Amino acid sequence: MLELYIGNKNYSSWSLRPWLLMTQSGIAFTERKLRLAWEAESAFKRTLLKLAPTGRVPLLVDDGFAVWDTLAIVEYLAEKFPDVRIWPEGTRERARARSLCAEMHSGFGALRDRFPMNVELSMPEVGPREACTPAVAADLARIETMWREQLEQSGGPFLFGAFSAADAYFAPVCSRIRSYAPPVAAVTSAYVERVHDLPAMRAWCDAARGEHDFVVEDEPYRTRA
Repeated sequence: MLELYIGNKNYSSWSLRPWLLMTQSGIAFTERKLRLAWEAESAFKRTLLKLAPTGRVPLLVDDGFAVWDTLAIVEYLAEKFPDVRIWPEGTRERARARSLCAEMHSGFGALRDRFPMNVELSMPEVGPREACTPAVAADLARIETMWREQLEQSGGPFLFGAFSAADAYFAPVCSRIRSYAPPVAAVTSAYVERVHDLPAMRAWCDAARGEHDFVVEDEPYRTRA
C-alpha cells in the first residue's frame, strides 16, 4: 500500500509534485497530510522522523519502505508502474524531461523566495514589482524559455505532449504565476491555465482553499487577520 505524506496544500510546493503526478496518473495511494511545522518537537517532525531521516515532505512509504525527495519518488514510481506514462516515451525526450526537472529541483531560488507557493493568495500587485529584481527576472526568463521551447517541439498541450512528471514538477511555478501575476508571455499564461485545468490540479487547489490555515513562515506579504 502506497502512502504519501504531504504538508499543507496551500503552501507545500514540494508535496504538490508527487501528489499531482500520482493523482492525475491514476496511481492509488493513501494521503497522509500533516500541518507544516519546523520545530524539532512538533507533531510534523516527530511523525516524519519515525519514517525517514529527513523529517520533510513529501515522503512516499510503500509497505513500510520510505522514499524521500521528489526526484527519487518520481523515479520509484516510474519503475514500480512501468505501464503508467510517468516520463515521455522517447529516450531523448526522457533525458530532456529529467534535465528540466533537475534544473527546477536545484535552481530558481530567487523565484522561490519572492514568490512562495500560496494557492489561496491573489496579489497581482506583487508580481510586477518583484519581477523587476534581476534574479527573479532571470529565473522567470529561463522558465519561460524552457516552456516555450518544449511546447514548440512537442506541439503541446503539455511540455512533452501528454501530461508527464515534467508538468507535475512545474505545477508549483504555475501556481505562483497565478497568485502573483508577474508579467509573462501569452504562451506562458496559456500553459499555466492548462495545468490548472487538470482534474487533479483543480482538486488540489480546491482542498488548499478549504484549509483556512495560516502558516506565518509562508506568508511574507500578509499578516494574520
